[in-house]
Amino acid sequence: MLLRYFYNRQLAHASYLVGCQATGEAIVIDPARDVDQYIEVARREGMQIVAAVETHIHADFLSGTRELAKLTGAHLYLSDEGDENWKYTFAPRYAHTLVREGDTFHVGRIRFTVMHTPGHTPEHISLVLTDTAAGEVPMGIFTGDFVFVGSVGRPDLLEKAAGLEGTAQVGARQMFRSLQRFRQLPDHLQVWPAHGAGSACGKGLGAVPSSTVGYEKLVNPGLQFDEEEAFVRWLLTDQPVAPRYFAVMKRLNKEERPVLERVPRLTQISLPELVTAYEDGAVIIDTRLPQQFAEVHIRGSFNIPLTDGFATWAGSFLPYNRDIYLIAGPHQVEEATRALINIGLDRLKGYALPTIIEEWRSAGYPTQRYEQVYPPQILEAVTRGEVTLVDVRTAPEVRSTGLIPGAIHIDLNEVAARVGEIPADKPVIVYCQSGGRSAVAAAVLQAHGIERVSNLLGGILYWTRFGLPIHSPSWVMDVVSEIE
Repeated sequence: MLLRYFYNRQLAHASYLVGCQATGEAIVIDPARDVDQYIEVARREGMQIVAAVETHIHADFLSGTRELAKLTGAHLYLSDEGDENWKYTFAPRYAHTLVREGDTFHVGRIRFTVMHTPGHTPEHISLVLTDTAAGEVPMGIFTGDFVFVGSVGRPDLLEKAAGLEGTAQVGARQMFRSLQRFRQLPDHLQVWPAHGAGSACGKGLGAVPSSTVGYEKLVNPGLQFDEEEAFVRWLLTDQPVAPRYFAVMKRLNKEERPVLERVPRLTQISLPELVTAYEDGAVIIDTRLPQQFAEVHIRGSFNIPLTDGFATWAGSFLPYNRDIYLIAGPHQVEEATRALINIGLDRLKGYALPTIIEEWRSAGYPTQRYEQVYPPQILEAVTRGEVTLVDVRTAPEVRSTGLIPGAIHIDLNEVAARVGEIPADKPVIVYCQSGGRSAVAAAVLQAHGIERVSNLLGGILYWTRFGLPIHSPSWVMDVVSEIE
């Protein structure tokens, strides 16, 4: 048997290619949309991709099962569990099999047994793998968004991202029951989840790519509960904010959508072409470092550095109905392109090198800048109430370390949607833990019309290091709860 692990750091997404070396056949589990990576590895290994499977209708990226079906003829295995709200409506267009609890299917001599594991979503399935060439003892389980390394899937996305009221409690109780079944699995089974640290599909995910059932029983917080009510309270507390694009992904993974035959190759554009696109209302993503962007940038552009949060932030801030242009180095364009198509931002039209910023400024086209300030510089203005402070950290971070007096708390993923809640009659200063996420937020605020914005360098870490005043975590607990 062959097992290959693929990891997308932009989305903290793990996918797998499993091949039977005896027959040369392979299957891909929870593929991303840029499927050329799987096709290339299969080719190198002398295998043919004959199947693809999804553990559930994903919310954080576009599944590549349809791309694999079109490009390789892969047979699709899709869940038939859950209620009528979560059935795949695109399935009839492709050769497929709908599977339920206890069903089995084979790829070569490798057997997959379906285990219905609702909780994260009603239709969620896990796949127990047995390499029958080696024997009848199961080897591992692909858990999707059910059990992660050190965590379990969140049950509240249908409510928070898809707007289905009351489903979080139901999902949490389903998760508790699914985990009781997980406890009955043999300790030796390897656990292969669909996400790692940084994913918004759960809280506290580990950075190790795989685990075992036995180890998770010992250390996974979600597997330490014997009482359902206590588990539900724990699971529904401090889940990360669901990025706003999740609802779009849920719909597109369930219904018809465009199928990509290849990853787009963007062409470099000139200044006149960028000006025309700008005047036509295109979105410009500037991937430069925040300190460069702060000095000068194209008015209304978004600063999303090509770090691990790039795709999530792009999905939270950018519209899906406008053309998109990148400002990036040639070596960055492909990575950014893959990240954007994996969340359905397909209207990518071209890119310009960072040197175009100076051309733009010299030609007299509209620019912006924002200040980068240190804590002692703003203390007096904060004390006098002469500025609006916006804390863009997560709610758990605020509860842990406290809040600068007078600050408004809005998670970074919600800044674009809640910009109207920020008073603009005074200069706005944004901060986070250390100054990185708040730089992204500063650009978002300017793109939405708030001109007087500054970023607090060093964030709350520098603020406390200078010994400046802060409301204690106990004081902000109720404030953050009310906001949530």
